[in-house]
Parts: sequence; C-alpha cells; structure tokens
Amino acid sequence: MKNQRIFPGIILIGFGSYIFLQQSGIIIFQSFFTWPTLLIIVGLAFLGQAYMAGDYEAILPGVIMSGFGVHFLVVGHIAIWPKNTIGMLIFIISIGFFLRSQKTKKGISQAFLFLILAVLLLFYEKFYRYFGFLKLGVTQIFQYWPALFILIGIYFLLKKKK
Repeated sequence: MKNQRIFPGIILIGFGSYIFLQQSGIIIFQSFFTWPTLLIIVGLAFLGQAYMAGDYEAILPGVIMSGFGVHFLVVGHIAIWPKNTIGMLIFIISIGFFLRSQKTKKGISQAFLFLILAVLLLFYEKFYRYFGFLKLGVTQIFQYWPALFILIGIYFLLKKKK
C-alpha cells in the first residue's frame, strides 16, 4: 500500500462509529449491528485506500468486501434484491474487476468472464423457460457446464505470459 495511513484511519473511524452507535442503543441502527456491516466497513477502507492513495489494486478487495456486506445485509429485507446469492456474489466480483481495470488497464477479460457467469446464474430460470423446447439439450449442458469453467481455468494457468 502506497500511503499507509488511509486504510487504518478509515478502519478505526468505521469500527469506532460502529461500536459507539451500538453502545448508544439508538433503535433505528439496531438492524445494522451485524457481521455484514463490518465487511462493509473493511471494504470501504480498501476503497478509500484505492481512490485516496492511488493504490488501485485495492479496488477489487474493496468492492468484493463491501459488495458482499451489502448483499448479505439487504438480501432478506429488500423485495427486489436477487435471492440467488452465488449469482450476486459473482456479479459483485465482476463489478470489482471492471472498476479495477478502469484504473489499472488490466483484468477486463476476467471482468467479462465473471459477468457472463453471473448473468447465467442470475437468470438461469428465465433461460430455462425461454429455451423450454430444448429441455433435454439444455439440461445436459447445464449439468456439465462446470467442466467448461475447469477447462478455462486450466487454460489461464497454463497460458504463457507474453
């Protein structure tokens, strides 16, 4: 990390505020005293480190941690929030890759890969309904689609760096 004071500063302010509000007993904040809120605080510290100190590699963990925290905090409370946890988590990861690639000019292929996977997982039921006439073929494809990810992963591991 380039500037070592930003990350711990945000962590201390966030955790101090969290504990202070928890001890104050204000009723409107009671639903925020959970572990997802702590994830959000740490994620925001990473994002602060990334954008305030120019340490753009911290964007990805910042988006992942704060995004996961927001997801787990609101998934049961907001009706329109997607219930497919795996799809949403992969979508959040893709957002992190997109934001990081915007500043570092690398990782855009991973961003699109995660986005495609997230869309497939989030809209699996709709794809299945639309392609109902191909049920047997679609069922076979969706049964073995993880093998495609294994093959792509092996490709990335064995690919020679230029």
